[in-house]
Amino acid sequence: MSATDPATSSGDRPYEEIRKAWRAANLAPLWENPVAHKAREGGPAPTLWSWKRIRPLVDDALKVATPAAIERRVLTFTDPDPAAGVGSTTTNLTTALQILLPGEKARPHRHTMNALRFVIEGSGASTIVDGKDCPMEEGDLVITPGWTWHEHVHRGSAPIIWLDALDAPLHRYLGTDRFEPGPVHDLPNMPDDSAFAVPNIVPELSGEAAPFSPVFRYPWKDARNAVRAAPTWKDGSRRVRYINPITGGSTMPLMDCYLIQIDKGTETVRFRTTSNAVCLVCEGRGSTRVGEDMLRWEAHDVFSLPHGNWITHKADETATLFLVTDRDALRRLDLLKEQFGNEF
Repeated sequence: MSATDPATSSGDRPYEEIRKAWRAANLAPLWENPVAHKAREGGPAPTLWSWKRIRPLVDDALKVATPAAIERRVLTFTDPDPAAGVGSTTTNLTTALQILLPGEKARPHRHTMNALRFVIEGSGASTIVDGKDCPMEEGDLVITPGWTWHEHVHRGSAPIIWLDALDAPLHRYLGTDRFEPGPVHDLPNMPDDSAFAVPNIVPELSGEAAPFSPVFRYPWKDARNAVRAAPTWKDGSRRVRYINPITGGSTMPLMDCYLIQIDKGTETVRFRTTSNAVCLVCEGRGSTRVGEDMLRWEAHDVFSLPHGNWITHKADETATLFLVTDRDALRRLDLLKEQFGNEF
C-alpha cells in the first residue's frame, strides 16, 4: 500500500477490510481526517437572537414548565451549527434565559461550572449565594461561582427574566463537571458586601482567599456610572470590567465580564481575538459586523461573537452592551491572541 494512494490493497487484504478492522479496534487513520493539518479559514459564524422574536416564546415556557417540577425554567440560546455541541451558545460558553413568576422558588443546588445572572426584565427576586441574599433588579449582575450553593426566590409582583451564562461546555469537555442538589450544607463564612464598599480599599481576610470574587452582586447603577465615566478604549468604545476586588482579576476564574458603551455615531476599530463572547444589549441600537455577517441589534437582543472573526460595532444611538467571555480562561492557558486594526 503506497503512502500516496492508501486505497490500494496491502497484500491479499483490501484497504476497506483494513479500515474496518481499524474501526473495530477504535482506531482512525489521521490522513482521512478532513481537518487534520489544516488551519480553520476564518471563524465560526455568529448568531443573533432578537428580543422581539423570543420574548413571546418566553411566555410559552411559563405555561408548560414550573420550577416545582423541574430544576430550572430555562431556555438555552443554541448555536445552529451542529458541530458546536449540544447546549452550546458559542465555543466554551452556554447562555440562556431563566424565568421566575412571583412566589416561585428555584431550589438550591451547586455545580463546578461558574455561572452568572444578568437581569433583563423585572425585579423583586433574589439569588441566594452561599447564604448571601443578592437582590435582583434590571441590569444587575449576580455571580454564582463554581461549587457555591445558589437558589432563586421571587418576592416581586411580575415575572422576572435574566440572562444565564455558564462555562459548562469547557467543563464538560475537560470532564470536570459535577452537580449536587440541595439541601444546603457546609456554608462558608462569607464577609458582608459592605466590607468592599470603599473604592481601592479591601479588607485583609483570614485564611486562604477563594478563587472568585467575594462580592456576588454588582448593581446596574454602579456599572452604568462607571462605564459612562470610562475613557475611550483602544477600539473607540468605553469599557469597564467587573472584577474580583481582592485580586483585581476576573470575577470568576474562567469567565470574564465587561460593560461596553458605544457612543452615538461611533464605529469601533476592527478587532479579533481567539476568545469567544456573548453580548446582551442593555440599551441603545446599532449593528455589529462579525466576519462577513452583519448583525443589527436593539435593546435586549443577544448575539454571539465566536473566535477568529474580525469584529466592529457601530451605534446608531448611544448603546450599552454587557459582554461575557472566556478571555481570562484563554489568557491563563497562554492561548489568548488579540489584534486591533492593522497591527501585527
